[in-house]
Amino acid sequence: MSQGLIDDATGAALGLPARPVEPGTDPGPGRRVDLPRVRRFLVRRPGLLLSVLILVLVVLASFWPNLFTSQDPLTGVPSQNFRGPSGAHWFGTDELGRDVFSRVVHGAQLSLKATLIAVAVAFVVGSLIGLVAGFVGRWVDDVLMRFVDVLLSIPALFLSLALVTALGYGTVKVAIAVGIASVASFARVTRAEVLRVRQEVYVEASRASGIRWYSVLGRHVLPNAAGPVIVLATLDFGSSILAVSALSFLGYGAPPPAPEWGTLISDGRNYLANAWWLTALPGLAIAATVLATNRIARALDGEWSRQR
Repeated sequence: MSQGLIDDATGAALGLPARPVEPGTDPGPGRRVDLPRVRRFLVRRPGLLLSVLILVLVVLASFWPNLFTSQDPLTGVPSQNFRGPSGAHWFGTDELGRDVFSRVVHGAQLSLKATLIAVAVAFVVGSLIGLVAGFVGRWVDDVLMRFVDVLLSIPALFLSLALVTALGYGTVKVAIAVGIASVASFARVTRAEVLRVRQEVYVEASRASGIRWYSVLGRHVLPNAAGPVIVLATLDFGSSILAVSALSFLGYGAPPPAPEWGTLISDGRNYLANAWWLTALPGLAIAATVLATNRIARALDGEWSRQR
């Protein structure tokens, strides 16, 4: 249901007249996507198109790495070590003669898996805390928000380091640590949106008509409070990639020879003098992915809403 409008059932219960259908609008139950508007929106923003393309390529590489390379990321040819970028090896080779491009492509699977787990943990736990705090209120809100304030007082990277030290090493444990460190921001945003939606006319009308609280929560509060939280999840996707790569760089990720992006940069830093591509090109892949997700989040947050 659109924000600020009273649905037909609530309006009928209150004795209000039915809302007239504007000319040129679809009276059906679902809002259809305006494909020409989406096409114009993308065509006028080549940077956004490039960002979408980069993110699509990263997702494809994480699920189907064989689409981009057929070389084994774990097997190398020692006689071809430290070869620079060329047509045979786009990202060059490392100290063991392994193809760096193949390792970056296969490493996307591990890094993206950890990032998705981290964002899912932060989204679910943080949204649940913010939803309960904003909808229930009173002392429950005070207790939950003081817990969130404690999380916010600790730098995210330090909190992730402490958690991963307690949980142990590994990709999944790194992802859980990064996700818990991001819970506070999701809780604050969700709570703010729930408090805003609670005061809308259609929510008050639903309550006055005797609709159950869980129906009000599911039909009105959640759909209208989800937009900013989804945008935050898109932004957090990029920061989670950086956090997961940082912990992998420090040695907390999957053990070698797993080609996580952070591990690739950590392994190549010892050869910066004679093999710059071992750190520069995996770092460029991380930077491109993070910038692409941030650009998409900015488009979802402000640019698209101004076009509506």
